[in-house]
Amino acid sequence: MGIKKASKVFSNKKRKTYLRMLRSIIAAVILIIIVLVVLQLLGVNVSSMLAGVGIASIVIGFALQDAMKDIFRGLEIVSDNYYDIGDVIKYNDNVGQVLSINLRTTKIQDINTMNVVSIANRNIDHVEVLTGYIYLPVPFPLRIKPSAADSIMLEIAKEIQTLPNATSVVNQGVSNITNSSLNYQLQITCDPMNQLQTRRDCLGIIVNTFANHKILLPYNQVDIHRK
Repeated sequence: MGIKKASKVFSNKKRKTYLRMLRSIIAAVILIIIVLVVLQLLGVNVSSMLAGVGIASIVIGFALQDAMKDIFRGLEIVSDNYYDIGDVIKYNDNVGQVLSINLRTTKIQDINTMNVVSIANRNIDHVEVLTGYIYLPVPFPLRIKPSAADSIMLEIAKEIQTLPNATSVVNQGVSNITNSSLNYQLQITCDPMNQLQTRRDCLGIIVNTFANHKILLPYNQVDIHRK
């Protein structure tokens, strides 16, 4: 049942994306036709003008390079499934849900400020699609016993599981050992729209659990020897 529901949601998102792009293309074509018809009515010889486009296109081409890049990348976004309307993406410091994908721009609503941000389609290489997975390191001091660390990780995972936006929590075990810490790692799944807040809530749970067990978060130490 869950697979069918996810498939239906994906299908709806694709339909919205294609419809928005199709509307954008149709609007551009209609605008070009209207301009040509108006020029013809004003007495401009449109046929001769179009015949001379070859010379003018070189000049216009340089002026419209960025615009053409946006259009081609916009078509790629849709055809290659980079992202769809409803997906949550990150661009520089902006994280938001995709509102629309047009020929030249992608519009997102930032989940922190609720501002609508326009992204030129040519910048797609700098866009990340958020999947809803959060990976959190949990650093323990080296002196802690593995059994105690496992017990505390279980406690943290159970607490995170009670968060309204966390759908699953997995303790992935020890991920790294440094000079000052034994690092475990948690994998949390949530709705990408709530990813930032869920991350903050998880960090708060980790800090509070460590405080309850009187465990100090490890930090790098520098030993200074005097002669």
